[in-house]
Amino acid sequence: MSHNVLRSKENAMAKPALGASSAVAAIAMQRKQLLAKKLALENVTPVSRTTSSSSKSTVGAAATGQQKPPQTLAASSSAATTSTKADSGLVKSENPGQPQTNSTNNEKTEPANTKPKKIWALSNFDIGRQLGRGKFGNVYLAREKESQFVVALKVLFKRQIGETNVEHQVRREIEIQSHLRHPHILRLYAYFHDDARIYLILEYAPQGTLFSALQAQPLKRFDDRQSATYIKALCSALLYLHERDIIHRDIKPENLLLGHKGVLKIADFGWSVHEPNSMRMTLCGTVDYLPPEMVLNKPHTKKVDLWSLGVLCFELLVGQAPFFSKNYEETYKKILKVDYKLPEHVSKAATHLISKLLVLNPQHRLPLDQVILHPWIATHAQ
Repeated sequence: MSHNVLRSKENAMAKPALGASSAVAAIAMQRKQLLAKKLALENVTPVSRTTSSSSKSTVGAAATGQQKPPQTLAASSSAATTSTKADSGLVKSENPGQPQTNSTNNEKTEPANTKPKKIWALSNFDIGRQLGRGKFGNVYLAREKESQFVVALKVLFKRQIGETNVEHQVRREIEIQSHLRHPHILRLYAYFHDDARIYLILEYAPQGTLFSALQAQPLKRFDDRQSATYIKALCSALLYLHERDIIHRDIKPENLLLGHKGVLKIADFGWSVHEPNSMRMTLCGTVDYLPPEMVLNKPHTKKVDLWSLGVLCFELLVGQAPFFSKNYEETYKKILKVDYKLPEHVSKAATHLISKLLVLNPQHRLPLDQVILHPWIATHAQ
């Protein structure tokens, strides 16, 4: 309230004819009251501004995500598609240890779907030791420079891929694996290429292949507890794939990796296919794991993965594949006759499960949801 207003009010109160003493006293009283109101109004205003400013600051921080801890930011960024600068990661970040957002108060937050995709190049990585070697290239340990996030970098040579006419197979492998999100399936974070090579940025599995772990055992085999744990994890991943009409077609110990704490991961999707119509004719996979319908060049369905699951269960418990022979012809004959023998140390429960998976007729093989509930799995799996 201005001093002019105060004066006009004081003049208005002074107009009535009152006694000298009483008039002075009345004016003094009114002046005190008006001054008190003025002071009260002036004191209220700053408090109101402070509250408003504080509340705006809090809303701004929440909008930019600064209230969340970095791990929560990493987890929440998993809804984004492909790799972006916003999450500073390798596509979607489901692992809290992955690269996270480095935002500041001055940065403007944009909708996730409007942010530019991260363009990867070999210069983004420090390359370490070789982890493995394949038909079309090698796999290396690598570290993304900005975030220090450790990955496996699979390097494929375009010339070799072109010479063997498997471009479609590589393209299909990338398309399928990049869309998969399951704890027992190795993540494909992103990919890029140059004139000579294709680079796949993969989840790093520090404990290597299941085959190496099997060979490292004193008797070259696992016990019931370890075998059942691996088979249950694989069943879970295969259920996930089959629900999405994906057939893996190359289940074997060499294609299964062990991540942190020994968690099993399906790794190689080179022979996988998305087949909603459920029938395929391609002969593919590893000879020891081929199902009878492939040996006979008959159409096959996702039930070929059930046969491979039975072969794997046998190999984990025994140390070698059930139809192993000196040559391919003998192996094919054994497969078509379902001719295998289990050693005496294999339990009756495990023998029963294997017999329900290694069945000549694909339609009679035990479904995955029943495999998980099998007494051998229920008793031994962790």
